[in-house]
Amino acid sequence: MQVVRRPLAPCETNHELIWLSVSSGGLALAATWLALKLPWPICVFHALTGRPCLTCGATRSAMAFFHAHFMTALQWNPLAFLCYCALSLFNIYALAVIIARAPRVRIVQLSASEKKCLRFSFIALLALNWAYLLVANRSV
Repeated sequence: MQVVRRPLAPCETNHELIWLSVSSGGLALAATWLALKLPWPICVFHALTGRPCLTCGATRSAMAFFHAHFMTALQWNPLAFLCYCALSLFNIYALAVIIARAPRVRIVQLSASEKKCLRFSFIALLALNWAYLLVANRSV
């Protein structure tokens, strides 16, 4: 794996701007949804099986995270909590490099074994998180 820090090339996709816009838009949409007091989404998997799905607790985790109740957010869904932390850090980085027009961090080379390892790690994280949700059995 090779990680480099370089200026944004003229025709290169500005990933920082795209993902900052997407995450900010998602946050605005979620805030609007809650402000309008619209109903919470229903988990079809949980309704049919009575078991938590892979993302059960992610919405409650997000609510706790944005109210700075980090331990509660972690307990609702550990993987979602880690994603919210990573997204927050990425958004700070993205905003900083966009404003300062600073060089961007890019991964330029991944070997086949590194890609395989990343895929396995991702699947393992999903499985471990789901196992936690099944064992924790928090009321939905």
